[in-house]
Amino acid sequence: MTDGLVEYYRCPNSLVRIAQHGDSRNGNGYFRFGAETCFGQCAGLNPVGSPKESTADSLPGTTSREGTVYLPFDLAEVADNLRTERYLKSSILNSTTASAYYVVRPLLPVAVRKYLQKILLMNWDKLPFPHWPVDTTVDNLFERAMLMALKSQGHDRIPFIWFWPEGASSCAIMTHDVETLAGRNSCSDLMDIDDRFGIKASFQVVPEWRYDVPDSYLDEVRSRSFEVTVQDLNHDGRLFRDRNTFLERIPKINAYGRKWGAHGFRAAVLYRRQEWFKELEFSYDMSVPNVAHLDPQRGGCCTVMPYFVGDILELPVTATQDYSLFHILNDYSIDLWTRQVDLIMAKHGLISFIVHPDYIMDPRPRRTYETLLAYLAQLRSERNVWIPTPGEVDRWWRQRAQMQLVPDGDHWRIEGSGSERARIAYASEEDGRLVLSLQEAGSEVASSNVPK
Repeated sequence: MTDGLVEYYRCPNSLVRIAQHGDSRNGNGYFRFGAETCFGQCAGLNPVGSPKESTADSLPGTTSREGTVYLPFDLAEVADNLRTERYLKSSILNSTTASAYYVVRPLLPVAVRKYLQKILLMNWDKLPFPHWPVDTTVDNLFERAMLMALKSQGHDRIPFIWFWPEGASSCAIMTHDVETLAGRNSCSDLMDIDDRFGIKASFQVVPEWRYDVPDSYLDEVRSRSFEVTVQDLNHDGRLFRDRNTFLERIPKINAYGRKWGAHGFRAAVLYRRQEWFKELEFSYDMSVPNVAHLDPQRGGCCTVMPYFVGDILELPVTATQDYSLFHILNDYSIDLWTRQVDLIMAKHGLISFIVHPDYIMDPRPRRTYETLLAYLAQLRSERNVWIPTPGEVDRWWRQRAQMQLVPDGDHWRIEGSGSERARIAYASEEDGRLVLSLQEAGSEVASSNVPK
């Protein structure tokens, strides 16, 4: 159980001891850990079948003894259940309505499509879980566990490897899903807009059916230091509908990834089955929303941090898509986006956007997008937000996952590839809350102050 906490913070294993106690063979369901909604098995409680039901609190069943925190559930398992959406009972993927919609979708006027989508998403704001507009359940669970570890061993603070390189406060990435020929033809202009604000993005390209993908188009994207990733196969909404269809299409998808030198993947419409991701021959995926209230497939990973699904790194979509903002909420301000950014930055997380060239080039949405880019550029200069491409995030997070904090005489040192960009940080308690702070540049803090 300690492994989940160590993987999240990259702290020394010897300084956090988390274990499970009690018999938790009572079936999976919802329960609480303080204010946080959990899903899994829990000793001493009978988890319920819906987050709408009254859920029992497992926090009173937590104990501490001889420096070890004992939880009535498996922390790593519960976090994994949430991140990989094992709490979901049903999916639109199995819906004949969704299948029929995608057959006739190309024939429907845009106004009709918007009307049908609003019907599908009716009462989205009444969903109790995940929590709108940003869900940080997994991050909150690990924070509480770290706070308990501090108290159980009597540490003033516990060192860990900061989440982002050079001590960046958070990370933001821009991604562009190219869905139509008009969108593909707008990419040059969109890159011009991004470049004016010094922000490089990834373009998710559909390999078949939607439009031609000439080498000259891909070469232009890459030559301008933007990234090409693979978006589905043909964007018909059926990739994850059944296992046979998936296995039939996945060799073609992987082949396009190799042909284009693309390391990232995104599924069309954010339809997904994370348990099938192991078939993808990509380094990272970007198909899982943080909270999917405004997406056809509900759910969400309940974290604002990247996480591994087997060997693939998931970069969750943590901000509302432009299409949903403009056409479902009828909002052309950046107020919702800034609210989400504030919530994500409070956890030092990944701020991830999807903006479509297909929808953004008309004057009104374009002005909104330019306002967003200006806001992100301001965050970069004033609040030290790192704005790389998704591929750069993937490379960093993989390096960080292999780094170790080791004693170096009376101090701590980070070992591993990329460690010159990493920073030591500390978790401590202040007024009953977990506080994270970076070690000041050039300062040395004795490891003897934190028991090894």
